[in-house]
Amino acid sequence: MKKKVYRVRGKYLDEYGRGVVSFNHSMIPVPGLLPGELAQITLYRKGPQTLGRLESVLEKSPEREENICPYFEKCGGCQIYHMKYDCQLDYKTGQVARLFDRFKNIPGTLGMEDPYGYRHKVHASFGKDRHGKVIAGIYEEGTHRLLPVDQCRIQDPAANEVIRAILEAMERFKIQPYNEDTGTGMLRHVLIRTGYKTGQMMVVPVAASLDFPQGDALVHFLVKRFPKITTIVFNKNNGKTSMVLGHQQRVVFGRGYIEDILCGMKFRISPKSFYQVNPPQAEVLYEKALAMAGITKNDRVLDTYCGTGTITLISAKYAGFVTGVELNRDAVKDARFNAAQNHVENAEFVCADAAAYMGQIAVDFKREKYYNVVIMDPPRSGSNPEFLKALARMKPERIVYISCNPITQKRDVALMNRYGYGIRGICPVDMFPMTAGIENIVLLQRRREASK
Repeated sequence: MKKKVYRVRGKYLDEYGRGVVSFNHSMIPVPGLLPGELAQITLYRKGPQTLGRLESVLEKSPEREENICPYFEKCGGCQIYHMKYDCQLDYKTGQVARLFDRFKNIPGTLGMEDPYGYRHKVHASFGKDRHGKVIAGIYEEGTHRLLPVDQCRIQDPAANEVIRAILEAMERFKIQPYNEDTGTGMLRHVLIRTGYKTGQMMVVPVAASLDFPQGDALVHFLVKRFPKITTIVFNKNNGKTSMVLGHQQRVVFGRGYIEDILCGMKFRISPKSFYQVNPPQAEVLYEKALAMAGITKNDRVLDTYCGTGTITLISAKYAGFVTGVELNRDAVKDARFNAAQNHVENAEFVCADAAAYMGQIAVDFKREKYYNVVIMDPPRSGSNPEFLKALARMKPERIVYISCNPITQKRDVALMNRYGYGIRGICPVDMFPMTAGIENIVLLQRRREASK
């Protein structure tokens, strides 16, 4: 039976970048619709939620971008590609302003001059289409259907070329894509990481085995075709999982890592290392965060959730001393290596739970170990009450909170407000153009009355 078509007008964009319409006394999200647009939609259910499917736009917004990616409607990787870039920045500023409505001095979102080709960490999956042809691409949003993608506009163009070359090699050397349902085939994914400043490239083929007959041929083919490939690492993943990388890996060409330069410092990047996918904008983010904090040589800085030490080592250029705390031992090992190769002597790294570490400092207070500035950059889920309570007990003067999820950031900031910290600055940064993702910096300062 043909679905009923409704005529609606977009009211606003929600936090996921979806247009929202009023229908039968309910607010219905419609992906792809912009505020003010008159459109025809059909309705469908997704779990407990009713959504609108955009059928046609009758009256277009002047904010609509006509030159959009051909995969936009199915891919799901970009949510607001259909919006002009300056309007994307306004949307993100508005989202932050709505969440932090009591703080009135929020500047415009810091954007990019060129918002394309910024992803320097790229992965593609392999499979077959219904005709049996080997394809590479990404899974359609909310499904396990592989969408063949020839060229993603937000990825490093060189990575797109490598993916196409791997497809060519699979056909030439008869390498079958892995089938998770049957457990047959070999090549499952490829991960590609590129140094923005150095140009070094790492290719990580993810296969059902670390040793497969065509492995050497694939390596020789890629190295000959792309001189910028400096290392190739085979990774094994034959489990029923949505994770891209497995636990076992083997270096088959080069050193097993690449290097890149961020804010004038050199960093080693391994297949599993955390490193910002948008390095040029990461420089904007970090420099802005440290400038807002006003860090000087008189400051002792504690960097929680420090990972491989990027923010720690960059802040060491300005601070008297910096300590990075991280629970992952491999990340701490990389951080110490990065400190040594950059000849940073005023930084240390501690392998520990940050909340426990801060709690111990608060109990065993020593003036020479007092941190007056704390940097926190937690995962999307935000921090937790135990961490924030330990942070408050340590009583730093300033807290720099960097978040990729302003919603959980607002929750945590509200709790820190109860502990005596007020907002002194906010600045959104566009780390992920064409998506609804927002990176936001909040500077918190301890109120004088809370210090007594």
